[in-house]
Amino acid sequence: MLRNELPKIVTGTVPGPKAQAILHRRNAAVPKALCGTTYPVVIKRGSGAMIKDVDGNRILDWIGGVGVLNIGYSRPEVIEAVKKQSDKYFHTIFNVAVHEGYIELAEKLNATVPCRGDRKKTYFANSGAEADENAIKVAKAFTGRSDVICFSGAFHGRTNLMMALTSQKAYSIGMGPFPSGIFRAEFPYLYRAPKGLTGKKAIRYYVDELKRILTEETRPEDVAAILIEPFQGEGGFIEAPIPWVKAVREICDTYGIMLIADEVQCGNCRTGKYFASEYWRDADAAPDIVATAKSLGGGVPISSITAREEIMDSVIPGTIGGTYCGNPLACASAIAVMDIMKKEDFCGKALKIGRTVLTRFETLKEKYPVVGDVRGLGAMIGIEFVKDKATKEPYPEFVSRLIAAALQKGLLIENAGSYGNVVRFLAPLVITGEQLEKGLDIFEESLKETLASI
Repeated sequence: MLRNELPKIVTGTVPGPKAQAILHRRNAAVPKALCGTTYPVVIKRGSGAMIKDVDGNRILDWIGGVGVLNIGYSRPEVIEAVKKQSDKYFHTIFNVAVHEGYIELAEKLNATVPCRGDRKKTYFANSGAEADENAIKVAKAFTGRSDVICFSGAFHGRTNLMMALTSQKAYSIGMGPFPSGIFRAEFPYLYRAPKGLTGKKAIRYYVDELKRILTEETRPEDVAAILIEPFQGEGGFIEAPIPWVKAVREICDTYGIMLIADEVQCGNCRTGKYFASEYWRDADAAPDIVATAKSLGGGVPISSITAREEIMDSVIPGTIGGTYCGNPLACASAIAVMDIMKKEDFCGKALKIGRTVLTRFETLKEKYPVVGDVRGLGAMIGIEFVKDKATKEPYPEFVSRLIAAALQKGLLIENAGSYGNVVRFLAPLVITGEQLEKGLDIFEESLKETLASI
């Protein structure tokens, strides 16, 4: 059965002939911006952490639809839940005809999301960008303020507002003008802290930089929200250090600013907690609003925004919602996903997988001069490649070659980071032990092969 099989390239190279023909059709029918050449993969079937392409090649997936498939491909119970709902009805717009699945899922999230407040409320959108945008709407409604602070390395989506909040400008070339009232502070990327700062001194530097923004670029009383990814995804798989988060929480409390956790990618058991901001809550620094998406629906588009009752109820009717928000099929899928993840302790799975990967990556760091840093939280792990460990000069060219080499051996990996020099580990949390070890072997083989080729 595919979900338990190991990677194998039967066509010698990827893409095989059937995939090549389909990719040719894609190039003729689809905008060029969506027709990259890095991944010449055409899926026929997915199961667990494995893909079978149209030519019969078996490929181990460390990307998971970019963090969407924590529960894996084709989970039978999720499929059954969606089928069962589809027999009743596909769609209703919730503010016209209420469906119980929306309410049940909201109740489950209200009981799980670690934001502040005893009484919480949740509503749904369709994507991560929509979740973040609506979280900001909620913060503005509650505070009556207009400004938002975001961070270097951040990725929040591709709506106009989210492109403005996203750090990497490759995602917004030619798309301006953008909204005003957005201010960017430095994210605590400790591996690249300036002036050789480490530990408490580095944290103090980043806190002071945030305070400078609040002094020189905007006023605290004008700021509605500070938007943070507890573990940056596109930015390079970088954790927000708890001491820094506590300092940000204190600033928010002092000035009545809403602290928003963007858990689009890091939520839903990926980091060893159901939501990464549980680590914040455990440190007495819980966020006010949590937005999530991706693995929430197990592959069916859905996102959520959760906050305490007084915040949510401050929103003026008509300013939130949408035609497909909380679609019945998506809610059915998300309910099944949550039930399975809690019943089968997916947080525990993430911690176990993470320990294995981090141990192996740390070994690679000791063995190979191009590995500059290894970092992670649960099973969300980054390995950063550099030309020189002393200067830490990024090595994106190496990562590009590494991705290509790994694919030819049956392993899908992806880069991240502002420089494109980080490989991210986002394999489905149902990956078997044998698959995980095989993938790590392929990764090291590809690393050595790439080193030998430069």
